[in-house]
This record gives sequence, structure tokens and C-alpha cells, in this order.
Amino acid sequence: MKIGIFGGTLNPIHFGHLRAAEEVREAFGLDKVLFVPSAFPPHKRKEDLESPFHRIEMTRIAIDGNPYFDYSDMEVRRGGFSYSVDTVEEVRKGLPDAEIHFILGVDAFFEIESWKDYRRFLSLCNFIIVTRPGYEKRSLGESLPLEVRGDFCYDSAKGCYGHTSGHCLNFSEVTLLDISSTEIRKRLKTGKSVKYLLPQKVEEYIKKNNLYKT
Repeated sequence: MKIGIFGGTLNPIHFGHLRAAEEVREAFGLDKVLFVPSAFPPHKRKEDLESPFHRIEMTRIAIDGNPYFDYSDMEVRRGGFSYSVDTVEEVRKGLPDAEIHFILGVDAFFEIESWKDYRRFLSLCNFIIVTRPGYEKRSLGESLPLEVRGDFCYDSAKGCYGHTSGHCLNFSEVTLLDISSTEIRKRLKTGKSVKYLLPQKVEEYIKKNNLYKT
């Protein structure tokens, strides 16, 4: 079974997240994409973050109807700061026979050196780096931190970077939907429309619960 892990604050989840996950699922033949809203990511300001309960509910609503999408509250249940290395290890323990692919955006990939235990993290599973049009795979690989660059070798036949652990680091170009959660929150705070930026039922949930107003 091939599992993709799609983490992040999802604050709120929007069509950019959903479309990227769907294209990655199709391109890599994933059996399931697991959305994992974070509790309190160490790189984000808490005052900009809606409660974990609401972000989990919005995620659940957004993926409803897609049999390939699921969600988990594991990071919220763990409490404290959310670290992706811990999430991957938890998924591995629960699904020891699964082939795990961690999905993250190219901007987050450029900051991987600041992540907890990033060298061990990169050895635990496969990675799919979601890129925008115009990026070249070889140049992206050169962005790996110097400390781990020797752990990877570019496989031109597969078009990916192989890790000494046997896992792969892939780059996947997806349709560019220039939507950001930050911009959605700004629009909501100023009373502007967010229609067609996120699923209608998520928009209705936000309005019903008066989220992102202050």
C-alpha cells in the first residue's frame, strides 16, 4: 500500500492543497493521501493559527467524497509542537508494510535544514516535493543541505534522487493555483469574498463559526 502524507497547518485548507494532493496521488499511484493538520508548528505564529479542532473539521469537510483522501488528528493528539519526523515514525509503526511518501511544497523543502532531526527525517521515507512550473530537478537537488547531500545520488533513469536508505526524493510539477491560506485569511478579515478559493462547504463552515475575523 502506498501512502502519501500531506501535512501543514491547513489554515484553512484550500483548492491549492487539494489539487496538488490529487495530482501527486495520480502521478505516483498512491492508494491514499493522508492529510495531517498540525497542532502547533514551530515555524508559525500561534496568533495566526485557528484552533486545531476547526482546522481538522475544515479538512474533513474539504476531502469528503474523495475515496483516496483521508485525514488524521495524530499531531493534535500528541500535543505540543508538531514535528514531521515524529508523524512519519507514527505512521510507520501503524502501517509497517506501507510505502510512505511525505509530500511537501518546494518552499518548505528549501527550509528543510531548520526541521527537527532533518537528516534522520530524510532517511525515513520517500519524499515528493511539489514544485511550480519552471523548476529543474537537478538544480533543486543542489538545494539539499551540504550535510546530507552525500546521502543522495541522482538517478537519471528514474529522474529522482536516491537516498542511501533506499528511499527516493522526487520532484513533482503540479498545476499552479496561486492560492494561499494567508491571503484567504486576509480576505476574510476584511470581509472580501473567498468564493472559488476553497470548497463551498469549508467557506460555509468558516462563516458559521465566525473564523478568521480577528
